[in-house]
Amino acid sequence: MQVTLQYVDGCPHWQSADRRLRALADDLGFALDHQRSDTPDAAEAHRLRGSPTIPIDGRDPFGRGDAPVGPSCRVYETPDGPAGMPTIQALRVVLEP
Repeated sequence: MQVTLQYVDGCPHWQSADRRLRALADDLGFALDHQRSDTPDAAEAHRLRGSPTIPIDGRDPFGRGDAPVGPSCRVYETPDGPAGMPTIQALRVVLEP
């Protein structure tokens, strides 16, 4: 399984998402790659739909096809309302074999 954390430096949530993913990587045994998009052109090339985006095997399990591409912060729906990253439980669901 190929898991990538796509982010922009100015996003306040990517580092917390990184910590959640690293904890799950240890538990579930996958490798985590990082992909920074620091310009609008890079965001377009990476198909970044807000930071953080977490493609798994090239597919964004939390994505909507109509979400704009660009170097902005992303909002995820969680049981507690909108948040800057998926919950650890939501990540586990999409990452467990």
